[in-house]
Amino acid sequence: MLPLEKLQSLENELNEMQEQISDPALINDTKKYRDCLRRFKELKEIDSAWKHYRKLEKHMEEVKELEKSENDPEMLNLIKDEENSLQNQLEQAELKLRDLLIPSDPNDSKNAIVEIRAGTGGEEAALFAADLFRMYSHYAEMKGWKLEVISMNETELGGYKEVVFQLSGKDVYSYMRFESGVHRVQRIPVTESSGRIHTSAVTVAVLPEAEDIDIDIQDSDLRIDVYRSTGHGGQSVNTTDSAVRITHLPTGIVVTCQDEKSQIKNKAKALKVLRSRLLDAEISRQEQEIARARKAQVSTGDRSAKIRTYNFPQSRVTDHRINLTSYNLDSFLAGNIEEFIQALRIAWRNEKVNT
Repeated sequence: MLPLEKLQSLENELNEMQEQISDPALINDTKKYRDCLRRFKELKEIDSAWKHYRKLEKHMEEVKELEKSENDPEMLNLIKDEENSLQNQLEQAELKLRDLLIPSDPNDSKNAIVEIRAGTGGEEAALFAADLFRMYSHYAEMKGWKLEVISMNETELGGYKEVVFQLSGKDVYSYMRFESGVHRVQRIPVTESSGRIHTSAVTVAVLPEAEDIDIDIQDSDLRIDVYRSTGHGGQSVNTTDSAVRITHLPTGIVVTCQDEKSQIKNKAKALKVLRSRLLDAEISRQEQEIARARKAQVSTGDRSAKIRTYNFPQSRVTDHRINLTSYNLDSFLAGNIEEFIQALRIAWRNEKVNT
């Protein structure tokens, strides 16, 4: 049964929203106007799906009435075929309507800032951080997304102590959000002469890209330092003070960027990351409040949780949140991670339905 009372309530909300968005005073409030337009679009889609469902329902009633008055066997067979077809259409229309009734996350359509950091395991962890960066690069290419490196801290062996990059494209955050957490790797390190398997860890944080109107940052809340860029091993990258370090005083969050030769460009990139980290902190706070009220199966609130293990001797990758395992690790690291991403999205959607 569809929630008829809720659908009627949403229909009333749509009528009210139509009046709101035509109010000239609302246009002057950029954030509120944008939120209203987004909500209006959602309600219109629900309303359209609801009207389509009712149209099919009415058609079904007419066909059943016709069946009662028909005696010709051939016509009755045709009517029965029509009934079966309409029943399938009604089931599909109901599924779509139920899907639309799940509250959407306004961040899903955003681009994403991805931060990969080597954790326990030293150089081996840094090398695996580079593997993950390549994996996400391949995946982004498959999805048609644009990847832009914001900052990276490379090691002597070609690993990364840290790499931060932006992914731009359609609904990037809705796909990448579940990659946040601790990624554990089990393999024989290239630096290990005895051939023993080591366990190392890399942390991944996926942040929705924040816009100016999402997060308000006061200049008085920032301390901005400039310094000379350096590469791995301490060698100088350039001879000007182009690197930028921004400290957000109220939270203590520190962001650095030195990839560009221009101080202005480094400052702009660092501010972009800072805004996204502040927005992510607020999202995490909200998700943790929800998680306290219910046991979450797929949560992005706890960024310290071990989410996945990559076992090289067994060519196995396992996602611990949904107990999904693949024995094709090489393909997975080559960017073929869509099966896992979609399974996580479905699990998250089912959580929303049952909340």
